[in-house]
Amino acid sequence: MKTDSEIKMSGYEILNHNLGMIETERFISLIQRERFDYTKWRENLFNELTGKEISKRAMELQNTLKKI
Repeated sequence: MKTDSEIKMSGYEILNHNLGMIETERFISLIQRERFDYTKWRENLFNELTGKEISKRAMELQNTLKKI
């Protein structure tokens, strides 16, 4: 199991790779500024997708991350 510090560093690396340094800082600033209920957000995230579509997207993401 990863430590909290390792998880944060992985998150920063992923954000920075996909958004760049400036956009990553903006993203973090936006999240910290807003009252954000992660659990509520996740409840509706995949409402319109089938299990197969979610699985397909997860596999595509996994394959993309393997190339990094």
